[in-house]
Amino acid sequence: MSSNDSLERLAAVIEGRKPQNGGDPEKSYVARLLARGPDAFLKKIGEEATEVVMAAKDADRGGDRSRIVAEVADLWFHCMVALAHYGLAPADVIAELERREGTSGIEEKALRKAHAREHEVNPVASKGQA
Repeated sequence: MSSNDSLERLAAVIEGRKPQNGGDPEKSYVARLLARGPDAFLKKIGEEATEVVMAAKDADRGGDRSRIVAEVADLWFHCMVALAHYGLAPADVIAELERREGTSGIEEKALRKAHAREHEVNPVASKGQA
């Protein structure tokens, strides 16, 4: 069983908990988050990201490194809720990571900045380019 299978199974559960798919906000945390709208799950993503940072800082001072794993799991989960809301899946993120494979992080960031600048200068011409 691969990690991708685990992500796909979790994504399927999240999809099934969407209110439009019968998820009950009274019985499901995911359904409740989604029913409350993007502000609810985006706030959770921010909170969880902060908790990852705090757990890592604690680990640097001799704290329990397993807290990093637990906090990253929470962060990933809430990001998956956001992906589901926007009609995306873990496979989309994996495909993007694979697209970047072999590309320097510095080079990738420079390409994204150049693309953003191009879009600011000529938003119509850059539409549809990836």
